[in-house]
Amino acid sequence: MTKRGRFITLEGGEGVGKSTNMQYVVAWLEAQGIEVVATREPGGTPRAEAMRQLLLDPAPDEWLHTDAELLLMFAARAQHLAEKILPALARGAWVVCDRFTDATYAYQGGGRGIPAERIEALEAFVQKGLTPDLTLLLDMPPSAAKQRLESRLRDQHTTRDRFEQEQTAFFQAVRDAYRARAAQSPERFALINADQSLAAVQSDIRDTLAGRATLWH
Repeated sequence: MTKRGRFITLEGGEGVGKSTNMQYVVAWLEAQGIEVVATREPGGTPRAEAMRQLLLDPAPDEWLHTDAELLLMFAARAQHLAEKILPALARGAWVVCDRFTDATYAYQGGGRGIPAERIEALEAFVQKGLTPDLTLLLDMPPSAAKQRLESRLRDQHTTRDRFEQEQTAFFQAVRDAYRARAAQSPERFALINADQSLAAVQSDIRDTLAGRATLWH
């Protein structure tokens, strides 16, 4: 029987360096001879990516109700799980995902104020008990993250998406919700100080991965 693969997620607010560090995680795991499927949320499959566009579209004249936002998140997640994540895990591949359900608790729960019970009900319905084996939470103050985000947008000549346009209070609520989730599940979360040099961040990530890989094998 094929051993189920491991499920690793990277979480954090805007500008904390998830994309850069996700590449590092994937490269480190592949160097250990592990088959890795890299993906992201919302998105990861063609139909889920179409839902991502709806969620991130910054069109100022098109209001998206918070309940619609929440349901779109889980609709995209259901497609993502069925089409990509679950098949990869079943064949023994390790899945590394840029955000997953902790982001829903942080953004739609903390940021939008949706009750956790509503999110929990959808989580149970869509995920049927699946949770990440390890979550790397890249954490830094929103003020510092905002500076990084603005620098990235300038370098890439891109504009802010619908979430990136939110105010500091929103991102502080997101960070608080993330940290609360980490405190509730310390066995799953690794809190990474993202407000340090990239080399230091990746050293912390490497130590975490090496420790978990030893336990898992």
